[in-house]
Amino acid sequence: MPAHLTRAEQKEIREIIKRAEKDDGIPRTAQQSIPFDRMFQDGICRIGSDYYTKTLQFQDINYQLALQEDKTEIFEEWCAFLNFFDSSVHFELSFMNMATDVEDFRTGIAIPHRKDEFNGVRDEYSSMLFHQMEAGNNGLTKTKYLTFGIHADSIKAAKPRIIHIETDILNNFKRLGVQAKVLNGKERLALMHQQFHMGDKDKFNFDWKYLTGSGLSVKDFIAPSSFSFPTGKKFTMGSLYGAMSFLSIDASDISDRMLADFLNMESSQIVTMHIQSVDQNEAIKTVKHTITELDRSKIEEQKKAVRAGYDMDIIPSDLATFGKDAKALLKELQSQNERMFLLTFLIMNTGRTEQELENNVFQAKSIAQKHNCNLVRLDFQQEQGLMSSLPLAQNLIEIHRGMTTSSTAIFVPFTTQELFQSGDESLYYGLNALSNNLIMVDRKLLKNPNGLILGTPGSGKSFAAKREIANAFLVTDDDVIISDPEAEYSPLVERFGGQVIKISPTSTQYINPMDINMNYSDDDNPIALKADFILSLCELIVGGKEGLQPVEKTVIDRCIHQIYQKYFEDPDPKKMPLLEDLYNALLKQDEPEAKHVATALEIYVTGSLNVFNHRTNVDITNRLVCYDIKELGKQLKKIGMLVVQDQVWGRVTENRAQGKSTRYYMDEMHLLLREDQTAAYTVEIWKRFRKWGGIPTGITQNVKDLLASKEVENIFENSDFIYMLNQAVGDRQILAKQLNISPHQLSYVTHSGAGEGLIFYGNVILPFVDRFPTDIELYRIMTTKLSEITEAKAEGK
Repeated sequence: MPAHLTRAEQKEIREIIKRAEKDDGIPRTAQQSIPFDRMFQDGICRIGSDYYTKTLQFQDINYQLALQEDKTEIFEEWCAFLNFFDSSVHFELSFMNMATDVEDFRTGIAIPHRKDEFNGVRDEYSSMLFHQMEAGNNGLTKTKYLTFGIHADSIKAAKPRIIHIETDILNNFKRLGVQAKVLNGKERLALMHQQFHMGDKDKFNFDWKYLTGSGLSVKDFIAPSSFSFPTGKKFTMGSLYGAMSFLSIDASDISDRMLADFLNMESSQIVTMHIQSVDQNEAIKTVKHTITELDRSKIEEQKKAVRAGYDMDIIPSDLATFGKDAKALLKELQSQNERMFLLTFLIMNTGRTEQELENNVFQAKSIAQKHNCNLVRLDFQQEQGLMSSLPLAQNLIEIHRGMTTSSTAIFVPFTTQELFQSGDESLYYGLNALSNNLIMVDRKLLKNPNGLILGTPGSGKSFAAKREIANAFLVTDDDVIISDPEAEYSPLVERFGGQVIKISPTSTQYINPMDINMNYSDDDNPIALKADFILSLCELIVGGKEGLQPVEKTVIDRCIHQIYQKYFEDPDPKKMPLLEDLYNALLKQDEPEAKHVATALEIYVTGSLNVFNHRTNVDITNRLVCYDIKELGKQLKKIGMLVVQDQVWGRVTENRAQGKSTRYYMDEMHLLLREDQTAAYTVEIWKRFRKWGGIPTGITQNVKDLLASKEVENIFENSDFIYMLNQAVGDRQILAKQLNISPHQLSYVTHSGAGEGLIFYGNVILPFVDRFPTDIELYRIMTTKLSEITEAKAEGK
């Protein structure tokens, strides 16, 4: 030892040498077992001295529910996706079913308290969500990843190529309609931490700054407390038992359901597919060599047959079959868009006890056998198998199966899409009927938040609308306005301290159709837009096939400008114009057409239908306003609906100035579409509300009315949210064509029970079921079943 070293330093060096002599390549700590060397902050991971990998997480799309032609298209796109990888890129698909941290999840979906008197209802709604979650998928979170790796001399040389491959993969996913994102270094470490701590509640607590000066490596933050491989058949990782198996693909024909069946297992597990493309020329050379060998064996067999006096055409059937298959494979590789891949298919089953582990392995074996394949334990290779299931694109298992592009692609990695957004304003819409997971989304995140709730009577339309209204009221700051032609929203509105405005010839509650505010229009002239509404109102009142004549429109417009000009000179709410002011202004005009319109208006001003000739005397600024128009007669109902729509427009414009959203619910929407004026106004709302922070929702049973004209069809085209319950026969066919629904999807709205159907959210279509508990207060104030309402009244609730 050099003399200038201190005794302590000499001792330390001796220790290091001793340890190095002991290091025979066998890992003695959990950290040493983890096979990567360095994780960079941008997500690139180095394994060994020259292998660099990157991981992307991808979402699901609805493959299992798609139309047959759509399935074929997805399959062909997936084949093209696989063919993109050349032999220099190794890649791995990882499917992780992990137990959710229930407490974290509960915290995520609980509705936070606010400074009002409705926290009791919030708690009740939160506990309903917890109950739905528990009745769901046993608390499993299912995620999917693609990891790819390349060899390069240095990180500097690897980086540009990795970025290029990454961009191409993201574009390929986009073509499939799949959302994907690249994981950074911390996210990749968190993923491995989650995998190593499947059996405990250990939280991932890491920051890059922790490494400087601490002497720790990133592996110290992700490694489990221990690995143990006591037998060749299983292992323990912390307190969890695990077993690695590989899929022996023996079937000549594999179903595209196979991977989905494995992923549908209700236990914590990881399914991994390592895929390595073989150079095309090498693959063809190998197959040709195989054919040559088979031909040589065939000649040998024929020689034997001749010597033994048999017919030389009789050769072992295996030989004949292999020869035929090899030639067919050569043809595919040479003339079709097929490549050769080496596939290693691994499954990691887990259990909290040895018995639970064996049960899960048995279930996985049964799935393999159902598809004529075998699941085989990795005897004495459990550690290599476990490390190969990490998302590192490093395969330590030398068991490969040669597959063509289409036979590899049959393991389609897409099953059922989920709709779960964990934002502050996500609302509950039921459970995914396929996976039993909660459906929670925020309509504001859609390109267009406009929505429709469709269904036959008794299918649960009004209930779905009330549930969304209650949820939005409890979770958001949005204002909610309801047009209620059947008087069924009052109990809900009153429970939340809202304002029910009952409009009828005998009511003393009034709203003034002439109300205006300075924000009423986009431009500086609110009168122009208000004039448009009043012209529609007059058209409805005057009636006739042709509606208003040009001269009539001119005089009405002139009078409107006169009365509002006067009001804007002194905008006192007590001086807000009335229909009477318009009537009087018309009488002062010289044209006979003005008298004609004034006469038609008379019954609404001084006659028996003067309900709309009063100043507004109710609180229309309440957060929750319901316009009850049930008792308006047929003629007045049309006018009432138009007036309500104008009131909503006024509220939306006012709220927009404050940066607030307004939700507007139109029950029995088909009534609005039967008159040209209210239909035109509704279409206008669907086109313009989004820019003003408005979220309209139409509730109707008659889909035919929504397609009555090209104009009204815009409502369908401008709705990115459709909540579809049970449909009548005629409507089903219309919707299938209009929304491109597959027969399988259509079955969810055919003779379905109340609260069951399909949800359309952007380009996602999902079957849902809403089993809303009937024993809570919210249900009692939302139900529309007469027997339940009568029962609740009898009990004095």
